[in-house]
Amino acid sequence: MTARRRLGLAAAGAAVLLGGAVAWLPARGPEPAETLVAGAFDPPRDAPGFALEGSNGAEVTLAEHRGKVVLLTFGFTHCAAVCPTTLATLAQARTALGERADEVQAIFVTVDPERDSAEQMRGYLAAFDPTFVGATGDPAALSAVREAYGVTAEKEGTGRDYAMAHTSSIFLIDRAGKLRGAMPFGHEAADFAHDIAVLLEG
Repeated sequence: MTARRRLGLAAAGAAVLLGGAVAWLPARGPEPAETLVAGAFDPPRDAPGFALEGSNGAEVTLAEHRGKVVLLTFGFTHCAAVCPTTLATLAQARTALGERADEVQAIFVTVDPERDSAEQMRGYLAAFDPTFVGATGDPAALSAVREAYGVTAEKEGTGRDYAMAHTSSIFLIDRAGKLRGAMPFGHEAADFAHDIAVLLEG
């Protein structure tokens, strides 16, 4: 047998063995779902519903936004730094989504009903994004919503210039109304855009 023939047979044998090995490789399962940057609720649970007075002049509820990703945040219009930073970041994230921005709704629930009327919130939110909706109501109703989400709020100071110390996380609610994540304050718009995209595809 010539050297060339021996090489040819060896190559053929290797091809047969390789083909058999490939045939016995286990099938790959589906790619794992992309994870959220935000702290995830595992398993997801129904987001607590509410019905409050909206800055748009109508009642605002979670149910009316079913089919969209909802970014739910708590704050007040006289906030010096945290709330405007959060709202500006959410506006940037929404812009980054391009054509899919209409599939996202930000809701800003006040922790300061004494000063935050629907009209006051409407003007305040419009400076960040005209699609943002504020939610206010009587103190008992707002307290119940905060309790449902584990949000705290405490008045600091006296007089008209008092401040409110409050939970600053942003809650991410998916299209089906499930509470999926809580993003701590301080994350960039890109992190929100990433998580929104994950929920839109989920």
